[in-house]
Amino acid sequence: METYQAEEYDVIVVGAGHAGSEAALAAARMGCRTMLMTINLDMVAFMPCNPSLGGPAKGVVVREIDALGGEMGRNIDKTYIQMRMLNTGKGPAVRALRAQADKNKYAETMKRTIERQENLTLRQGMAEKIIVEDGVCRGIVASTGAMYRSKAVIITAGTALRGEIIIGELKYSSGPNNSQPSLKLSDNLKELGFEIDRFKTGTPPRIKSSSIDYSVTEEQPGDKEPNHFSFATPDEAYNENQLSCWLTYSNETTHDIIRENLHRAPMFTGIVEGVGARYCPSIEDKVVRFSDKPRHQIFLEPEAENTEEVYVQGLSTSLPEDVQQKMLHSVEGLENAELMRSGYAIEYDVVVPHQLRPTLETKLVENLYTAGQTNGTSGYEEAGGQGLVAGINAALKIQEKEPFVLQRSDGYIGVMIDDLVTKGTNEPYRLLTSRAEYRLILRHDNADLRLTEKGYCIGLVQKEQYEAYVVKKELIEAELKRLSKIRLKPIPELQRFLEEKGMPLLRDGVLAADFLRRPEISYRELSQFIPTSEVNLPNKVVEQVEIHLKYEGYIKKALDKVEKLKRMEAKKIPENIDYDAINGLATEAKQKLMKIEPETIAQASRISGVNPADISILMVYLEQGRVTKKK
Repeated sequence: METYQAEEYDVIVVGAGHAGSEAALAAARMGCRTMLMTINLDMVAFMPCNPSLGGPAKGVVVREIDALGGEMGRNIDKTYIQMRMLNTGKGPAVRALRAQADKNKYAETMKRTIERQENLTLRQGMAEKIIVEDGVCRGIVASTGAMYRSKAVIITAGTALRGEIIIGELKYSSGPNNSQPSLKLSDNLKELGFEIDRFKTGTPPRIKSSSIDYSVTEEQPGDKEPNHFSFATPDEAYNENQLSCWLTYSNETTHDIIRENLHRAPMFTGIVEGVGARYCPSIEDKVVRFSDKPRHQIFLEPEAENTEEVYVQGLSTSLPEDVQQKMLHSVEGLENAELMRSGYAIEYDVVVPHQLRPTLETKLVENLYTAGQTNGTSGYEEAGGQGLVAGINAALKIQEKEPFVLQRSDGYIGVMIDDLVTKGTNEPYRLLTSRAEYRLILRHDNADLRLTEKGYCIGLVQKEQYEAYVVKKELIEAELKRLSKIRLKPIPELQRFLEEKGMPLLRDGVLAADFLRRPEISYRELSQFIPTSEVNLPNKVVEQVEIHLKYEGYIKKALDKVEKLKRMEAKKIPENIDYDAINGLATEAKQKLMKIEPETIAQASRISGVNPADISILMVYLEQGRVTKKK
């Protein structure tokens, strides 16, 4: 096909899913002339799988995106149909906000935000080739022959990258939700020398709401107290007309149907080639792996206010359609369920993530970035976090400014990106609280205190949001200081209160701060025995004061470890270092170090196969100052 020269941009983002939306908005808001190209304008920020955001670890990421100036938190707050705080009976490090989205409104609202964003052009088209000159990315070529030149390109193609949908024996080329797949771009990445892997994910059937017998299921309502993902969303914006989800279970009949049809299950017949997500298995995989379990949870989740479609969470499958029907009808409450969309598996290509820098720029081609499921992750939240970081770094590089790298101690986004570029992944990567060694300080409630300053410094966080953060921080510090000066005395009222709670009586005075450290005492209970604060403290401030005092010892230990990590992160490893020239390094360590190309000693220490002895040898070698470069 004959090509022609089209417009020029600073940044081009390919793919308008959750990664692409955040990347394009970030680059445009930082002053870069940006184009966001997508195969289908009707699928901008579309949710092809579960109609929800948040949950453990993932909910923290949405708050971190918001604190840095991203859009995902604001968008879900405008379009949710249910909001729930999970794990409320546990400590603050594992509490998690989760929202059911109106998936249609979510996509429409994000699209409208993108369309109205200054410096941002939204265009329907298919990117087929990356323009590379002397190892530097210079733009893209679209399927129409249009050549769009730019200073940086961000690939966020997601599951469309050579996507194939599988339902039983049926397998056909397609992106998610029967959209058009991207075929030539993957081949072009291979031609450029990128290592490409093949992953798989899946989605459950959708059924008609009016065909469900909800009377035999358990209602899962939303919270009655206001809560939002964005720190800027006021409590008054709380949705009082929330929709419930409903809980039912698979049973032995369901499992028997699945077992009887395993010979037709693509993941067991060899039709599925890609590696699936271990932490989000299909129902057939769960039945085989957990054969002793008599039932599995199935959540019935409404997809939007103005549709009958209900998402059958927990019943992800690629079994043939007739088996899906039988399986559904065996579940209590779904005996007469009307199938609206079949569940399916989708295979797609991914860029093996050890080929990336912590900025998400590729090592092979300068000024080319990748983000989202293209990097082997799963989930809208993981994609949004990566897209934001890629967009920020593309803009910063164009502006000749220092790159933006979140450390593992900064946020879950930092944990995720470090895991990807340092350890890689052999399956669709999912964020879990167990992946974060500093999870006590990486909580959903303090994401603004951790990251707003950073977002403001790079130019994404607006002045109003920053000023609100400053006020909140000052109120927290002032109240902590006040409580450290007030002394409680063993007055009769206080003693009676302690006696009623079954706690030891006071023998002497105690500082209010120390009194609040007791697990049984809340701030509201303490406040009845101390002078009233001159300022009416918001609930979010009170929450931070309580957490700080009750977990102060643990938080201090975590912060001490963070300081040690920062010292190791400060020890940079020169580019193109010849590891073969370092005597004493184990062969496996040399191979891994050459593959990953770590940028710091801390990153090198996290590589599987590089042991502490190898790190000691590497540090001594660097301190000698005679570094041999690769030829």
